[in-house]
Amino acid sequence: MALRAEGETTNKAEGTERAAARGPRAGRPGRVLAVETADVEFVGITKAFHELTAVDDLNLKVEAGEFFSLLGPSGCGKTTSLRMLGGFEEPTTGRILLGGQDVTYLPPYRRDVNTVFQSYALFPHLNVFENVAFGLRRQRFDRTEIRRRVGEILEIVDLPNYEKRQSSQLSGGQQQRVALARALVNEPKVLLLDEPMSALDAKLRRQMQIELKRIQAQVGITFLYVTHDQEEAMTMSNRLAVMWHGRIEGMGSPKDVYDNPTTEFVASFLGASNLLPGTIESKSSDVVSVAVEGGVTVHVPPARLPDLGDSRAVKVGVRPEKIGIAEVSSTVPDGYNSIHGRVVVSTFTGVGNQYIVETPLGVTVTVYAQNIGRQWAPRSGDEVILTWPVEHTFTVKPLPTSVEINETEGD
Repeated sequence: MALRAEGETTNKAEGTERAAARGPRAGRPGRVLAVETADVEFVGITKAFHELTAVDDLNLKVEAGEFFSLLGPSGCGKTTSLRMLGGFEEPTTGRILLGGQDVTYLPPYRRDVNTVFQSYALFPHLNVFENVAFGLRRQRFDRTEIRRRVGEILEIVDLPNYEKRQSSQLSGGQQQRVALARALVNEPKVLLLDEPMSALDAKLRRQMQIELKRIQAQVGITFLYVTHDQEEAMTMSNRLAVMWHGRIEGMGSPKDVYDNPTTEFVASFLGASNLLPGTIESKSSDVVSVAVEGGVTVHVPPARLPDLGDSRAVKVGVRPEKIGIAEVSSTVPDGYNSIHGRVVVSTFTGVGNQYIVETPLGVTVTVYAQNIGRQWAPRSGDEVILTWPVEHTFTVKPLPTSVEINETEGD
């Protein structure tokens, strides 16, 4: 998908020089993968709307070729961050770099980015070909080049032979692919995606998650994706950042952020967590012992202990799928934590069973057990013992009791 405008002449050396200046595109033959600068960098970005601070001292680097997601509830600042990168909002303070170039105050049309919006924003009076070709025509590419490139990108988004279809004749998923093709055909350095799957039903959304990841890997362009949907971010991202109150609460690969949440908010927002309030009893190089209510001691790996300062108060966490559920007379294996309890709700979900277990700790514990057809399945009212490996236990610093995690304000 090399670009060549009408009347432009190039040689191999000039093409190589331009490719280097634009940055690498993973997965494209002949492109160099090593980079010295990030494709996107937010440096101390703050955005205030009157008395409301939407983004608060954001520092973030997105490397070339990454699929990076900003994840968080409504009002966390993720969409505002995307709009500042696209040039639709100006930061109050800080700098935004694109491929090492300061673009903080450049207008949108002078930034090497394209955006796919929630509404897709297709032109209803144009067919698929003309929708996709719109940006190329504005850049004054010749007809042969436009036809070649539109055909190429429609193949990539799996819409060959759809050139003459009107947008009204397309399904929601097909409209999304056309919007994606229209953005990608211009070969931006970074593609911005603002919750583009929000209008799709659950089944189509899951299909498009896989397709979008495939397309990104094929074209190699950096994707910056905004969503409140945890499954979308976990499925597609190389890395993700969980945002709350305009700040990044946790960042890393989906597995790292999920398995090692850094704050109570991340543990609660990304997936489901059982969080038990407790107090640190003792520490050693091998294990940290935490006393939780009900006279139970839970052991935690030292690496899973956050910086608490002088405080000893923590919340001990374990994910529901990490917990085993067994008859109360069962033996607890070495290296496992355990809690007794009573099943108050037992629900069959098809792929497994979900149990709500009442414990002496003053809190209920949720357990997900996979449906493999061999394990014991307790019923409501059964006494049980819950066990899980010490290595799957984490701790987080408790939030102030006055803080609400679930928010509904706008982005």
